[in-house]
Amino acid sequence: MRIGIVVGEASGDILGAGLMAAILRKYPDATFEGIGGERMLARGFNSFFPQERLAVMGLVEPLKRLPELLRMRRTLIEHFSDNPPDVFVGIDSPDFNLTIEERLKARGIPTVHYVSPSVWAWRQKRIIKIARSVDLMLTLLPFEASFYEQHQVPVCFVGHPLADDIPLQPDRAAARQALGLEENTTYIALMPGSRGGEVKLMGPEFWATAHWCLQQRPDWQFLVPAANAQRRAQIESQLSEVGSLPLTIFDGQSHEVMAASDAVLMASGTTTLEAMLLKRPMVVAYKLAWLSFFIISRLVKSRFFSLPNLLADRELVPEVLQKQVTPERLGGELMRYFDDRTHAAQLQQTFLDLHGQLRCDASEKAAAAVLQLIGKGEH
Repeated sequence: MRIGIVVGEASGDILGAGLMAAILRKYPDATFEGIGGERMLARGFNSFFPQERLAVMGLVEPLKRLPELLRMRRTLIEHFSDNPPDVFVGIDSPDFNLTIEERLKARGIPTVHYVSPSVWAWRQKRIIKIARSVDLMLTLLPFEASFYEQHQVPVCFVGHPLADDIPLQPDRAAARQALGLEENTTYIALMPGSRGGEVKLMGPEFWATAHWCLQQRPDWQFLVPAANAQRRAQIESQLSEVGSLPLTIFDGQSHEVMAASDAVLMASGTTTLEAMLLKRPMVVAYKLAWLSFFIISRLVKSRFFSLPNLLADRELVPEVLQKQVTPERLGGELMRYFDDRTHAAQLQQTFLDLHGQLRCDASEKAAAAVLQLIGKGEH
């Protein structure tokens, strides 16, 4: 069995490695090729290009790299057309992968896309291209599967690998011990984002919120995970301008920082799902440049932007946007979790229920769906 896979992000490498491991348990002689990351390479994957060459973010960076990206995509289409695999799996990176899938499907090669684009939230007309491109969509979240069913696109909800990896009952004491923190102190995680633009907009608001909170709760301590050395330098530069705070910066370790905290103030993103799985009360905030917000707010179709609220289809956690992002609003929302312990406990129970829904042994389920598609489901 020969399987083509293309991943463009580190998160896709995790999914790809899990998928490979599950297929290899059933078909030990299966081979895999395309573009993969370090975890996939460790399982014997044959990568035609370094995975990080696909990991481009934003609007301008991909344009600067466009000739190289188009050349890579053309090479992959030609290779898999001339040497048809049993199945081709594009993992995330929809702008790159869907065109490959469309071309290969037209040549009779079975195609799978693993991780739904946010088509249910915005640019919904992409569903037309998706239907043309894939024989099967694998989704991490249940509400995504419902959207594809409504549009007659074959779909399988497989659950989220993070939900498999994170224990249902996280150990806060162990996380504090690992970070060298005190057991009987109240810690608030401040997570203004992993990209420079996010930290530029959100960082000052979060530091001001910490100062506001200290006026009500002088004993609180704050924890900040910096995504990389550049973000750490940026955060330290911002903090040098706002006055002293009882705050500790960590290099990476966002998972441990959230697990050790009593509550989290965070920029919107996939880490909101991780905070939910860690059962941490959270306040989710986001600011965009006004023109970006003007455009996106007219394109987005969903009522919510944080994953806990999207999963529950109701407002579980506060979502604070644009001009509403003030120290008084953010601090007040944080304070509510400590003033109303019943509310916080109910929220954590709901998070536990949602965790159970997502805990499906995602890699095994994804492998079973891929194998069934190509008639290799029983072995």
